[in-house]
Amino acid sequence: MKTQSIVMAGLATLLAPALAFAHPHIFAEARLEIVSDEKGGIGELRNVWRFDELFSASVVLDFDKNANATLDPDELKEVGQTVLESLAEYNYYTSISDNGKSVKVNRPDSITVDYKDNQLLMMFAVKPAETMPLKGKLSFGVYDPTMYTAMDFPTDEDLSVVGDKIEACQHQVVRPDPDEVLAENKDTLTDAFWNDPTGTDTSKLFATRIEITC
Repeated sequence: MKTQSIVMAGLATLLAPALAFAHPHIFAEARLEIVSDEKGGIGELRNVWRFDELFSASVVLDFDKNANATLDPDELKEVGQTVLESLAEYNYYTSISDNGKSVKVNRPDSITVDYKDNQLLMMFAVKPAETMPLKGKLSFGVYDPTMYTAMDFPTDEDLSVVGDKIEACQHQVVRPDPDEVLAENKDTLTDAFWNDPTGTDTSKLFATRIEITC
């Protein structure tokens, strides 16, 4: 269990040393679908994460109990359960803003894990912890607040909306320019952020997001 915790700490930085180094060590390509429900609100957020080969290989190394150089169904299930538990305190890397108010998500039922072409894939859906009607300005994104894992959306199409009601709203993908973010927030980026991003919520300013206006 100890080796497994060390591997999955890459996702949740559970064992990362104080983050004096605030830059990514793990890289993942992400896809996010914002789904509306029949009542005209946000139903769920569907995630697909594909991790880099180096991190994927390290997970195989520590979860491959029968040493067959891959992850069998029971081993994949164990990886999913480990991530399900360890990312809870990080809101499953989900950032939601409802007209300026941050919204948490409920714990997903499960995280499905697969291993293809030497890369680890994770798929799961989360629901907002409170009712979110399609009204005003809503924002959704996926990012690691510790900045240890870089979540990248390769194309704007990887951030999308699903459902007649939400598709009727205006939506745009926002990719913040780091230099502009630093310039615009130089007076509010405190020493606490630079020394320990886990203690602040400022890193979300740098994260790609989809904004929806209804």
